[in-house]
Amino acid sequence: MVKELHSIDTVVVSRKSSTSAPYQRLPSPRISSLHLASNLSTLAGNTVAVIAPNVPALYEAHFGIPMAGAVLNAVNIRLNASTIAFMLGHCSAAAVMVDQEFFYLAEEALKIWSEKAKTFSPPLLIVIGDENCDPKALIYAVSKGAIEYEDFLQSGDPEYAWKPPEDDPKGVVLHHRGAYLMSLSGALIWGMTDGAVYLWTVPMFHCNGWCYTWALAARCGTNICLRKVTAKAVYEAIAKYKVTHFCAAPVVLNTILNAPPEDTILPLPHVVRVSTGGAPPPPSVLSGMSERGFGVTHVYGLSEVYGPAVYCSWKPEWESLPPETQARLHARQGVRYIGLEYLDVVNAKTMQPVPADGKTVGEVVMRGNAVMKGYLKNPKANEEAFANGWFHSGDLAVKHQDGYIEIKARADKKWGESPCAFVTLKPGVDKSNEQRMIEDVLKFSRAKMPAYWVPKSVVFGALPKTATGKIQKHLLRAKAKEMGPVKISKL
Repeated sequence: MVKELHSIDTVVVSRKSSTSAPYQRLPSPRISSLHLASNLSTLAGNTVAVIAPNVPALYEAHFGIPMAGAVLNAVNIRLNASTIAFMLGHCSAAAVMVDQEFFYLAEEALKIWSEKAKTFSPPLLIVIGDENCDPKALIYAVSKGAIEYEDFLQSGDPEYAWKPPEDDPKGVVLHHRGAYLMSLSGALIWGMTDGAVYLWTVPMFHCNGWCYTWALAARCGTNICLRKVTAKAVYEAIAKYKVTHFCAAPVVLNTILNAPPEDTILPLPHVVRVSTGGAPPPPSVLSGMSERGFGVTHVYGLSEVYGPAVYCSWKPEWESLPPETQARLHARQGVRYIGLEYLDVVNAKTMQPVPADGKTVGEVVMRGNAVMKGYLKNPKANEEAFANGWFHSGDLAVKHQDGYIEIKARADKKWGESPCAFVTLKPGVDKSNEQRMIEDVLKFSRAKMPAYWVPKSVVFGALPKTATGKIQKHLLRAKAKEMGPVKISKL
């Protein structure tokens, strides 16, 4: 079941069987996915990109596109047009589904792709309409030849005889076996039962919504789609639609925790399970959420392992410990998911496990069917990432006596982690005004990168390299740790 909660007016729009309205929804996500799959079946083996926030169409795409034998590429809507253009060209997208709010962004990206490509075939363009958004973008998109999503579905076959994937498409970063394993693992370690009501706060484009797109279907759950995340919308969804689970980065939890009284509905009507990751959450945030009735599970992972692959499994004996101690233990990343065969922290030079003393820093490495096949069209990066038979995360951590790992990184008071740029100056560059150089780096970054990629701190100096010329990232991370956390601006 899919419902759409719009933060603008907090109205839920359920799927309707009526054909009179221009934004009607088909009876169920399954039927919609079959319609989508049948219409995309001619693109089997090709990539279909989706540029959209958390709306029902993106959820349906997680089923319809694989059912068509095509490859799903959910694109981060926070990226700029140049970056999206590269991604579309890199994956050779044969079709692009785009939410009407982001059509102008997609149009600019397609223009950049066409100008830079040696050969360019315009992809099939499908625009996802939303009656809660300004209709001008939808009207413009259709005038440019885009097909409206619901119109596209109408001609689909609800009895389409789709086939499970026989094998993974060549060159794809992730694979179906891994997605299957991590979808079930996430539901199991979280205790997600049949009938769960899940609020989409973490983006579906981020590691396929941490694989909960598929986990919710396996548990016959209800999806509440949230176009824009606000504390008020989260509290309202919990109270009105009986939300039982949601995932969020620590910064979102901080927003929920510090929401003004008029935006909250407390005490909570029931315990709400929350999974948080993306950056190490501050113990104060974990304890604060627990005090308000949220049951928080701390997870850690990367896109290369389908999102979360490690979690802080809560031990019953911790319940009797002081709150401060509980929060500190809860802030650790923990142990591997059920579907991940191997996890360890090793010495990057010797590949030997570090002692479980909670002090010796090493690199987090993983191995098994829950690890990606590789980076698309990048054999050099694959060679480095899978050196010595392990996937190298690039993250630094310690291993505690009980086997739980704990990430050590450049901390940020607000975000948990933030970008830190290490810059080597060319010979002859005037080094007398370091502040001016920092401003130049930041100005350049803002012009070329999405806002959240822009460094919060800049360090000048020679980059440490191995004998073969590879940058020693673990030494840079150790340096970032020594610098301490980035403090919140008082502006």
